[in-house]
Amino acid sequence: MPAAAALRPWGSAEFEQRLRGVAEERYHDRHPFNIRMHEGRLSPAQLRCWITNRFHYQRNIPVKDALITAKFDSPDLRRMWLRRIEDHDGREPGEGGIERWLRLGEAAGLDRAALLSGADVLPGVRLAVDGYVNFCRLRSPLEAVAASLTELSAPDLMRRRIEAFERHYPWIDADGLAYFRARVRQGRRDSGEALRLVLRWARSGAEQERAVAALAFKCDVLWSLLDAVAGQETRP
Repeated sequence: MPAAAALRPWGSAEFEQRLRGVAEERYHDRHPFNIRMHEGRLSPAQLRCWITNRFHYQRNIPVKDALITAKFDSPDLRRMWLRRIEDHDGREPGEGGIERWLRLGEAAGLDRAALLSGADVLPGVRLAVDGYVNFCRLRSPLEAVAASLTELSAPDLMRRRIEAFERHYPWIDADGLAYFRARVRQGRRDSGEALRLVLRWARSGAEQERAVAALAFKCDVLWSLLDAVAGQETRP
């Protein structure tokens, strides 16, 4: 009886609140490295290390979104999710979120070719990103979409980041912040779409629990990425 009770589905409002609670409590904006970044306490070398390693995550976003798109049996869903790939890859060379991140790197003094090579990506970052891509490859559409709900917290983080960079890191040209500016709008739109899908698809208690666990896993991925970058400071 206790096990059965634990799987009783939550109402829609409670389910949404549980999802939002995970995003609010476990999102990587609480990581000490992000806090230091926003307080202006990172050196140029530390900021460049983060930009380099975060780029490995950024360039894999359209890969995981292609894997999610392939799971959908509805043309409407595929068209909706394909827009995310276009947002990052762009319609033409020189467009999209990946290009904007490369320009952030250049504004911070990094070499574009070095960023694209991935030679300086830390092992822990590779492991975290591979884990997320494989999660989207192997898990159900519900879980893969639920994992993307970290975007619920992204717009607020992007606004804080823009303010922090403008205030504390003026040596980075303002044009380099274009990625953050674009994600305020995109993150709000994308999270709204994904949330509606998850609320509609997760009908049983077990499905709701899997969705919450998927979002918690994604939070762990982002946290692990920052753990690796912060740990670089203590490596010999």
